[in-house]
Amino acid sequence: MPQRLRPVGPEFVDGAPVRLVFTRDMAAAPAAVFHALAEDVPGWPAWFPAVASARPAEGGREVRLRGGIRFQETVLVAKAPEVYAYRVDVTNIPGTRAWVEEWRLAPAGTGTRVRMTFALDGTAAFRTVSRLIRPGVGRSVRQAVAALDRRLGSPAR
Repeated sequence: MPQRLRPVGPEFVDGAPVRLVFTRDMAAAPAAVFHALAEDVPGWPAWFPAVASARPAEGGREVRLRGGIRFQETVLVAKAPEVYAYRVDVTNIPGTRAWVEEWRLAPAGTGTRVRMTFALDGTAAFRTVSRLIRPGVGRSVRQAVAALDRRLGSPAR
């Protein structure tokens, strides 16, 4: 059953009870990566296999993951080409109380260093499960970033 989450701001990324942080370098330039993240929302399923569909919505996005998980999100920060962050406002994941995802992009040689942070809060069971699934989430994010790099026409790193 969908539930409305606590409305938190971008500062939640630094103080969330659970933070999952993943970093990977890409050959693509920060501007191209930012465009794919923030402006080509419907393109997400082409490079992020966990995403079944994504579409812009008033002030944010609606995202469905494979397996039936749904999110209604509000974009919190869209500062090209450095930061793209959004808050989950509604989800069907039980026990969730607050959720922000932040993509930080920094030049790395001629490419981009991508740091993706999941900032989460929820029931004790939700926090425990979130920590336990960290390896799988990390693998999914790293594979997605590599696929995005290929999509943007960059050679694999």
